[in-house]
Amino acid sequence: MHEKLIAYISQYSNLPLTTEEQALITATFQPKKIRKKQYFLQEGDVCKYAGFIVKGAMRQYSVDDKGTEHIVHLFIENYWANDRESSTMLTPSVYNIDAWEDTELLIITRAEMLYLMDKIPAIAQMIRLMDERNAIVNQRRLSSTISNTAEKRYEEFAAHHQQFIQRFPQHLIASYLGITKETLSRIRKQGTK
Repeated sequence: MHEKLIAYISQYSNLPLTTEEQALITATFQPKKIRKKQYFLQEGDVCKYAGFIVKGAMRQYSVDDKGTEHIVHLFIENYWANDRESSTMLTPSVYNIDAWEDTELLIITRAEMLYLMDKIPAIAQMIRLMDERNAIVNQRRLSSTISNTAEKRYEEFAAHHQQFIQRFPQHLIASYLGITKETLSRIRKQGTK
């Protein structure tokens, strides 16, 4: 399991990992299996772990007063699942994170991650690059949600996240895009003509 994480870190850093650093990573990240529909985080709990997905798929969502789910993130292999605000501020999460498929993760606490960032320069470099890319992706998503039509949002999503379309059902993708599943169905039908 840890080989995928080590490869991921190496991909995000130009600093090679020593044998000792790899051993520290392996000792710190703990394997966890979550069955389909099982929670990784429930609304109201403080997010104690970040999880690197080795195998499987997960979703992060909130539920409004009417019981409607609003998808914030979709995660698959080589993605990190957590509620950054809750884990950083130690506040109850407003989100649920659950497994859409049986999922295998490597989990780590915030304190452990901060320790590794201090001890392993490659991890610190990886986190900086991930934070930069995440800020860019979130800015683009916000801009697209504000400015683009439903058709354009789906077109951009399909261009950048084809693997999500194959792994998640239409109603989850529609929620992620902020549109109804009927609108998404219409857009997809028009695209096949």
